Amino acid sequence: MNKSTKSIKYKIKEATLTSKGKQLAKFILANPGDAVFMTTRKLAKQVNTSEATVVRFVRKIGYNSYSQFLKSLRSYIDTELTLSESERNELSEFGGYRGPEDLKKSIIQEINNLKNLCSIDMKEFDKIVTLLDTSETAYIIGSRLSYAPAYYMGWAMTKIRNNINILKGSDRTSLDWLSIAAPESVVVIIATSRYPNELIRTGKIVRRLGHKLILLTDSTSCPLMQFCSHSLIASSSQIPFLGNLTSLTFLINYLVHALAKKRGTKLKEHQDRLEQLYWENDILFNFEKDEKISNN
Repeated sequence: MNKSTKSIKYKIKEATLTSKGKQLAKFILANPGDAVFMTTRKLAKQVNTSEATVVRFVRKIGYNSYSQFLKSLRSYIDTELTLSESERNELSEFGGYRGPEDLKKSIIQEINNLKNLCSIDMKEFDKIVTLLDTSETAYIIGSRLSYAPAYYMGWAMTKIRNNINILKGSDRTSLDWLSIAAPESVVVIIATSRYPNELIRTGKIVRRLGHKLILLTDSTSCPLMQFCSHSLIASSSQIPFLGNLTSLTFLINYLVHALAKKRGTKLKEHQDRLEQLYWENDILFNFEKDEKISNN
């Protein structure tokens, strides 16, 4: 394994550290979800050392800067970290009622996560909307946790345009559908940490088939970044052990609404056909029709 590609866990294990360095290493590996959001000052204070010691520690384990170290730590959290016993304890505590102050704190955290979306690349966003508008066929794929937002996105897009296909990444027949897809179809993969291997394999195949791959994910450390044509990141200011779809769902919702606006008159024609189908087949509740039945 090349030294530059080794995870932060192995770099720490192989480094020859001072006593303070060992304290830093112990805290970081035991509390990566906290450490990844700490400044050098906060991290130094946590183990009762100096910022200079933190900087030396970072360089000792092979990073040129503190920001590079944090990026590697986030990647470790997203792709390698398992649900340890201490994290299970934290989850069990979260399951109980802890009072209105905890609820308020959680709401504020979600609001801050949504505010992070203000920094997304709108030029990239517009390119994605254009691709979703002009492509002959679009495939929306998710797996495990990300299948829920993938299904929502696909379902919502069927209300806007034709030729939308929702595929489950864990179902290998999805590869069959992609192999017979029209040339240069658009494929949207939604991936959340810890990034299922079936989605990574699907991303490789999409690229090999020459389709346009749009990635919607929660971190720049997502392994699918190397295969995509376009991407949007719905990052979180916390590391949720059960996953958090709030920002990602909002991003998808906004993306679909932007697509609807772009469709113009084509949207009205599409939705008129859908409404006629709903009416003829009594698919959705209709007060007027229900009242006629009651009167008879």
